[in-house]
Amino acid sequence: MSGISGFLGIDIGGTKVAVRVEGEGAEPYSAGFRWTPGADVGADMSALADCLAALRRHWPGPLRAAGVAMPATLDAQGRVTAWPNRPAWAGLALAAQLRGMLPGTAVAVADDGDLAALAEARAANLADVLYVGVGTGIGGGSVLAGELCPGPARGSFELGHVVVDRSGARCDCGRRGCVQSRASGPAILRRAAELRDAPVTYAELGQAWQRRLSWAVVAVDEACAVLASAIVSAAELLHPEVVIVGGGFPAGLPGFTSLLARHAMRLSRPGHPAPPHQDARLGPLSSLDGALVLAHATGTNAKAPEAAVRG
Repeated sequence: MSGISGFLGIDIGGTKVAVRVEGEGAEPYSAGFRWTPGADVGADMSALADCLAALRRHWPGPLRAAGVAMPATLDAQGRVTAWPNRPAWAGLALAAQLRGMLPGTAVAVADDGDLAALAEARAANLADVLYVGVGTGIGGGSVLAGELCPGPARGSFELGHVVVDRSGARCDCGRRGCVQSRASGPAILRRAAELRDAPVTYAELGQAWQRRLSWAVVAVDEACAVLASAIVSAAELLHPEVVIVGGGFPAGLPGFTSLLARHAMRLSRPGHPAPPHQDARLGPLSSLDGALVLAHATGTNAKAPEAAVRG
């Protein structure tokens, strides 16, 4: 493997990080870790640096480019301006940190939902796609005629912050009634705990869902109803060929996508049926695959979604 030029994908999430490096003539190498609960931003950066250092030991060749999928909002200089799931990151010069961890490597950063949408559209060989990712937050992305819409130059596709109930629960962003406040993974677990009158883990929810226990079924059903409202509203504007449902949370809830599609169909109006829904072909790795698409484009100067930050 020595001397083989690599392309690195990094998917930074609210609870974990996944990385993968690949290059022609070599087996891809994947790794990852979960953030330590309650850790400060310095500890987070140390954990990320340790992960990337271990990756470099397994891949001794040069890293031509890295694509980074990121749910936070960054300014033009690569500084985090907002990330509700990890508020301590506000003000972090992320692009500079990554350049320090990856000397000599071209780095590009883009929204994780946008990159997931792009990767899923390519995997499905479709030109018009609405992507929805359910995890720590609600990610979203839209591809129209093979291109990201509205495009990173104008901002990411924030489906999770579509307001569906102005008097609803307070979102992590500080506003009331966002889809994310009702349909994200943590929101579903909170609602399940209310109905069960006891704390609920993700594993417990999955088991109870498959046993059709009422508190699990109601919590998931309510979330799907809220999420369907946002999807149908977006579809009225974008008219996608298909809605692709991904993210880590639905993976342990068989039938989640079918339930979401049924709620969307109930909101159809005459002559305007809701678009079909399907599971993500790349599963919970959509954003990571999108990050690799960005890395290859950055390292080869090919046409790619214009990243929010390039280093």
